[in-house]
Amino acid sequence: MPTTSSYSFTERKRIRKNFGNRESVLEIPYLLQMQKDAYTAFLQAGVLPQKRTNDGLQAAFTGAFPIVSHNGFVEMKFLDYNLAKPGFDVRECQTRGLTYGSAVRARVQLIIYDRESSTAHSKVVKEVKEQEVYMGEVPLMTDKGSFVINGTERVIVSQLHRSPGVFFEHDKGKTHSSGKLLFSARIIPYRGSWLDFEFDPKDILYFRVDRRRKMPVTILLKAIGLNPESILANFFVNDSFQLMDSGAQMEFIAERMRGEVARFDITSKSGKVIVAKDKRITVRHTRELEESKTTHISVPEDYLLGRVVAKNIVDTETGEIIAKANDELTEVLLKKLRTAGVQELPCIYTNELDQGAYISQTLRTDETVDEFAARVAIYRMMRPGEPPTEDAVQALFQRLFYNPDTYDLSRVGRMKFNAKLGRAESTGPMVLTNEDILSVVKILVDLRNGRGEVDDIDHLGNRRVRCVGELAENQYRTGLARIEKAVKERLGQAEQEPLMPHDLINSKPISAALKEFFGASQLSQFMDQTNPLSEITHKRRISALGPGGLTRERAGFEVRDVHVTHYGRVCPIETPEGPNIGLINSLALYARLNEYGFIETPYRRVVDGKATMQIDYLSAIEEGKYVIAQANAGLDKNGVLTDELVSAREAGESIFVDAARVQYMDVSPGQIVSVAASLVPFLEHDDANRALMGANMQRQAVPVLRPEKAFVGTGIERVSAIDSGTVVTATRGGVVDYVDATRIVVRVNDAEAQAGEVGVDIYNLIKYQRSNQNTNIHQRAIVKKGDKLAKGDVIADGASTDLGELALGQNMLIGFMPWNGYNFEDSILISERVVADDRYTSIHIEELVVMARDTKLGAEEITRDIPNLSEQQLSRMDDSGIIFVGAEVEPGDTLVGKVTPKGETTLTPEEKLLRAIFGEKASDVKDTSLRVSQGSRGTVIDVQVFTREGIQRDKRAQQIIDDELKRFRLDLNDQLRIVELDSFARIEKLLIGKVANGGPQKLAKGSKIDKAYLDAVEKYHWFDIRPADDEVAAQLESIKNSTEQTRHSFDLAFEEKRKKLTQGDELPAGVLKMVKVYLAVKRRLQPGDKMAGRHGNKGVVSKILPVEDMPFMADGTPCDVVLNPL
Repeated sequence: MPTTSSYSFTERKRIRKNFGNRESVLEIPYLLQMQKDAYTAFLQAGVLPQKRTNDGLQAAFTGAFPIVSHNGFVEMKFLDYNLAKPGFDVRECQTRGLTYGSAVRARVQLIIYDRESSTAHSKVVKEVKEQEVYMGEVPLMTDKGSFVINGTERVIVSQLHRSPGVFFEHDKGKTHSSGKLLFSARIIPYRGSWLDFEFDPKDILYFRVDRRRKMPVTILLKAIGLNPESILANFFVNDSFQLMDSGAQMEFIAERMRGEVARFDITSKSGKVIVAKDKRITVRHTRELEESKTTHISVPEDYLLGRVVAKNIVDTETGEIIAKANDELTEVLLKKLRTAGVQELPCIYTNELDQGAYISQTLRTDETVDEFAARVAIYRMMRPGEPPTEDAVQALFQRLFYNPDTYDLSRVGRMKFNAKLGRAESTGPMVLTNEDILSVVKILVDLRNGRGEVDDIDHLGNRRVRCVGELAENQYRTGLARIEKAVKERLGQAEQEPLMPHDLINSKPISAALKEFFGASQLSQFMDQTNPLSEITHKRRISALGPGGLTRERAGFEVRDVHVTHYGRVCPIETPEGPNIGLINSLALYARLNEYGFIETPYRRVVDGKATMQIDYLSAIEEGKYVIAQANAGLDKNGVLTDELVSAREAGESIFVDAARVQYMDVSPGQIVSVAASLVPFLEHDDANRALMGANMQRQAVPVLRPEKAFVGTGIERVSAIDSGTVVTATRGGVVDYVDATRIVVRVNDAEAQAGEVGVDIYNLIKYQRSNQNTNIHQRAIVKKGDKLAKGDVIADGASTDLGELALGQNMLIGFMPWNGYNFEDSILISERVVADDRYTSIHIEELVVMARDTKLGAEEITRDIPNLSEQQLSRMDDSGIIFVGAEVEPGDTLVGKVTPKGETTLTPEEKLLRAIFGEKASDVKDTSLRVSQGSRGTVIDVQVFTREGIQRDKRAQQIIDDELKRFRLDLNDQLRIVELDSFARIEKLLIGKVANGGPQKLAKGSKIDKAYLDAVEKYHWFDIRPADDEVAAQLESIKNSTEQTRHSFDLAFEEKRKKLTQGDELPAGVLKMVKVYLAVKRRLQPGDKMAGRHGNKGVVSKILPVEDMPFMADGTPCDVVLNPL
């Protein structure tokens, strides 16, 4: 229970007993860190232009600029960019339906070179024009990690996608009926064409670009400059033969002979038969041959037939090529070779086991003759039907993999690529090199030969997270690329015409790209705002869906399944049920992203069996190298592992190891689960499926009228409430000066108030604000006047929080027993007392909108003058025809009166009579007022009126503006009051006891200033006192100036606010006026409502029973809820 001390709020936190038996090693990190860091790195708003790193917006600009004209004599360079101050704050954007964003202005230079004076090597600058150009509006992230787009809060979900780099895999025998494994490799860049290599069932190796028609891989190898000789040299070792008159001598290499069946008698130097024909060559045989110093073996003629020539063999006399590389030896060819006097015959070495002739066979299917022919073949595949001119062929090949503008591996891709190829360095060119392509083909051939392992694509070392910043950067790049094309076309005109940079750049493509991404992308989602937990979970979500990701239909079981590398990185429990299961995950509690976008998790270092306090973050790739113990491993008070055998993980396997072998241990048992799952007490005893439901259903809890803390918590309640931003925390320490239902005024401690800053913090509490799901966001102060605060203290509760802790439900007394079938299966029986006490009553806020448009027949009008409306209904409306705040309304009640002009019609006699009696109004307009819909009843809590620029505001709109200004002035007055009190306190301290040269009330020169004199003088006249000491006088002048400066800045702020409120509103085309009415609807628990516990036990209320009929305990206490015991 909270203590009742009014002295310090910090002593009034809820006291909880911790039953955990080990201390926390690592604080839970800020839960929205990933989102906020990513977007901060994208904007780099607070960083000086010269100190910005090449990331985010900066990278997008430097990638697109400089833009050079087609003739090369005009160039546009990017210098730097800045972000303007947003025009409206978050709350104003939500009210007015605007996007909370900032205008990007880039400083660019237009350089025109002199044609006459310039040479090919050096250009002479003729003219330089520099200008700031508007480059679209970038949405800004709110303090809570969300975005306000067109007035609604949205979240950009992070995407888990396959990392750029190279991947080797096989089809698991599914392609061919024989079940043969067909190996393939794929080079995936961050941006550019995919390059695939694959074996077919006949062991021919093909490649394809962007999943187009496949071609033999040797075409690509020839295109990168290899010839058949060098191709064979790269993939095979040679057997060297000395041709004799009959047969040949072959060089003896023991490793190649071992295990093969001899096709002829193998004899030693002395002529002794070591291996008889048709016998298998064993280690003993090779040893005997080595011992007898045999270097060459005589082989018969038929052993040579079918062997493949490794190099071109040229007749030394005529220069004619007798045998080409990759030719098969036939009797005719052998005869030809002998006739030409060829003695040395190199052939490639192959065998059935681990040295297949795949590249040789592929080369035989390839009909291209040289490098250019190979490139033409690739051109024809990429551009079928287009004539292959030499320039076009070379340009296309360069653009495919070697041009940084069209191909980008990215830092991650290069790092992964080099790691896979076994290179030591992690950096390198961002485009492919010939060496890269050759190395990939070599590894793939090795895999087919049985050497090496294929990659696991579901391993988190092969999947990385793309955050908000990266996704937004890609969109900005797209917009800039569209601009680049247009600017390039127009740059040529800049030589003849006096054009400035802003004449050449049209920012619309950037705005369109960003608008499309933030407004309509699959990853930009309407924020789930049911309660604080659903908000925080939505922001920590990681989706495998979206552009560049998977699709629900194509995703198989393996991708969705829990992988061993999810441990401590992605929650194995929290994922949706249904078609998205396993594709949408949640970040684990302690996980974070490294610079490459891979998820890391913290581990505690263990040295010689002793756990240290050193924390290291390991990615999935690094983790595989270590032996890691669990967080519950037994430790003595010095941190030494006490068990002989410790349960640990090594390379993804759970094992028991000797304590001395342990290198790391987990930091907390909760590190494997997400925020929602860690809110479930005794999670370890729950079935996984039910835990999943429990974690998911906590996000569906509607905030109740009176939140009640959970008796049993897990310690995450406070962290999640604070990090979600639903509670108000003190930004600086101080003393509470004033509290009411809507504001908390804090006088900041002198130590924390920096020079030149106002030492006052005013917290305006949110009152009855509608969330995205129509639930009620409402903050209540939990501090009293005079309380001392420390930085970070909770000073106001929000929705579903109690004393700064998350409180999603109510503590109920539950009975487990059947009750006349009313709680059969998933039905729930509820006591009437629960409803009467408003335990599960919640407030929902509905927004009703009416617009007055300009129609063909004339303008619609919002008015009180509505035909056929009863006096009773009219009495609840003001002169403008809008209902009063506080009115309780029923279905059918009029909220806003509106009339629409009607077309002229032939009048009936009755209508003529009506017109004669009541005048024009009765017939030429129809009533189109906003009324309460069926099934809704509630209280009007707020009205907003928006008027187009140039249209007269009605009384109600003016009154709303006046009230808003009054509230703003109240805040400023409070700040000024505290600033002045502080100033006068400092003056009093400064002047008492000092000698004066004169002052108000005829203060004599040389008299001492005392408290009685100061009390007698009006405080504002203290500044007129003239102290004798120059230093004191200077200090007094300084305080006077700073007070006046503060007052002046407040006046400016007030004027700015008034200007904002009085300017016309941006409304949709044809809309003259818009009125929003907010209704607060109280909803009580009723049959048909869903209820759930934290362990996945859900049900539907079937009956609400009088208290006297409820089952009761031995002491007569009736139960609140009766559940089925089964």
